[in-house]
Amino acid sequence: MVLFSLVASHSSIDLETVARLSAGAAAVGAEVLGHEDSAGHGAHVAGLVTLATCNRFELYVHARSAEDVEAARSSLVESISRHSGLAEPLVSQAFSTLERDAVPRHLFAVSTGLESAVVGEREIAGQVRRALSTAQDQGTTTPALVRLFQAAAKTAKDVGAQTALGRRGMSIVSVALDLAAELRAGTDGPTGRSLAGASAVLFGTGAYAGAAMAQLAQRGCTDISVYSSTGRAETFTASRGGTALDELSLAQAVARASLLVGCSGSDHQLSSRDLARMRHDGSGQLTAIDLALTHDFAPDIAELPGVDLLTLETVRQAAPAEQESTLVEASSMVADATRSFEQSQNSRALDHAIVALRRHTMAVLDDELAKVRKQHGCGAATAEVELAMRRMVKQLLHVPTVRAKELASAGDAGSYLAALDALYGIKIEPGAIGAAAEQSLSTRRRGPGTEAASA
Repeated sequence: MVLFSLVASHSSIDLETVARLSAGAAAVGAEVLGHEDSAGHGAHVAGLVTLATCNRFELYVHARSAEDVEAARSSLVESISRHSGLAEPLVSQAFSTLERDAVPRHLFAVSTGLESAVVGEREIAGQVRRALSTAQDQGTTTPALVRLFQAAAKTAKDVGAQTALGRRGMSIVSVALDLAAELRAGTDGPTGRSLAGASAVLFGTGAYAGAAMAQLAQRGCTDISVYSSTGRAETFTASRGGTALDELSLAQAVARASLLVGCSGSDHQLSSRDLARMRHDGSGQLTAIDLALTHDFAPDIAELPGVDLLTLETVRQAAPAEQESTLVEASSMVADATRSFEQSQNSRALDHAIVALRRHTMAVLDDELAKVRKQHGCGAATAEVELAMRRMVKQLLHVPTVRAKELASAGDAGSYLAALDALYGIKIEPGAIGAAAEQSLSTRRRGPGTEAASA
């Protein structure tokens, strides 16, 4: 197992580039997993989980071997370049490559909100869980990636339950609505975080839209309309409340709105010309919050009189800083979780060697037992001899099994493999192990979807 990740986020590049990189993300996984190089060799990528949020695009990759990492990275960069329209050198430069223990450490920090624009945001843990679920549905994951993401989910849950980071309940949506409430308080709106009396139009029906809907309701906003360019507004409002809009009713709702919240990231961008046509002199002050990575509202709407525009960058700059003690506590938990995960993974490194030793020993035992049966028949005495010999072999294998797990946890699997070769002539070929693992994985992919999840 060799895991690595490609990371592009708000902390290193602009959000426009993040958005363009993530274009066509769904097609990348299927493409690289089924790709063969010019020599006709199989894909260098055994599995892939994609984490795409409003401010990050990250790929968690299971390469077939250490020798395949660079080729796997190149395949991913080439595929992302083709689907995003960005030049390969730009794509390559945009991604940071993480390997070894940096992979779980980063994902665990991301899942707990330590790497978010709003430190400690609560939505990211759900996005990490959905990334794994989507990969499982698409058949692009592997048991190693499942374990990685399940460990990330557990770490996020532990940090949320045991530190003030989780108790604060900050999110990109909550910070954005705090800013909107402050702007309203500067005009004729109520003070504090309340949005009572506001008339809101929500664009989108995804996870962020659901979070925004809940936040608006909590803050006292009772006049909420929902628009979806894909026609899902009716279904969305049926379970959450609010009024579903269509193309005809959208203009009227925008005309009376004091708040627009964009969460769709669709191809239908509201331009300044569109907004000016919908609004009139009596419309009043308008705050537009654009939480979509690919922008629901054109930047130039901020130039219209009476319109304030808040973007993800605005939210990032306004996000409150966490107390140092809370960050230290959460970071320490992430570090502990990383060490635990690495030890767990290392302990699995020699499973194949333990199986090989057991098979070798049991084969010798079966040969000897066959000689006993041939010479003495299958009577009670033979049965007693067989029982005694099997018990003895089990005891003899106990110490080598324990030592294998100890050496694997310490990262010294090589010593054990060398000892097997020297003492028993058992040679473990990495290529053969990888092929066996892929055969097992292929069986899981052909079976019911729940098998991959439980692996």
